[in-house]
Amino acid sequence: MLFWVMGILGSNECMTVNAYVFMGGTFDPIHNGHLRTALELQQWMGVEKVCLIPSKDPVHRATPGRSAEQRLKMVELAVADEPTLAADDREIKSKNPSYSLHTLESIRSELGADVPICMIMGMDAYQTLPHWHEWQRFTDFTHLIVVKRPGYSMPQCDELTMFTEKHQAENLQQVLSTPAGFVLFHELTPIGVSATQIRQTIAQGHSPRYLFPDQVWHYIQDNRLYGLTN
Repeated sequence: MLFWVMGILGSNECMTVNAYVFMGGTFDPIHNGHLRTALELQQWMGVEKVCLIPSKDPVHRATPGRSAEQRLKMVELAVADEPTLAADDREIKSKNPSYSLHTLESIRSELGADVPICMIMGMDAYQTLPHWHEWQRFTDFTHLIVVKRPGYSMPQCDELTMFTEKHQAENLQQVLSTPAGFVLFHELTPIGVSATQIRQTIAQGHSPRYLFPDQVWHYIQDNRLYGLTN
């Protein structure tokens, strides 16, 4: 899967580059916070699409209550009417555990050595990187686009601080003009929606409508997910 993108590389400079930009997660369920983040980054970076990759069996958190296939379906429904977002099922189809390094190796193997790859993550996830499998190898395969959110400061861990100082990019141009290796921080409009909030709202018998696309809510109702009984 390869997307051609237009990167704005200066006040009046524009060049055509190709890149793969993605955001992973359990998406249990996907909601407007995920979607708005992906859309704003797509617009800021100038890329044609941002892909959402649901994890099959996340290794850094509890197993989701919904199956991988159900979570993938909800992502597909959520992006069906938005041409700048897409679902990528590579982790669901993979026989490997959902380690980010495996996913990055898969994408790089598919796209070759020269295509920029950008992995989106929140500052909260970035701060936990030292606990991830072979995390220091990520920048061999990808750039990291770290979304700043309220309540999260720059990393305080010495190991992560050294990693950040080594890899931090000065601007988007550096990222879009190289295949991998940089960390770039970017602040987005905060949206106070979480999957936990949605699951709790449904469990309490309240409507979660307007927290995610109606297509996702209809799928949850039709399949009696999150404890729905009627």
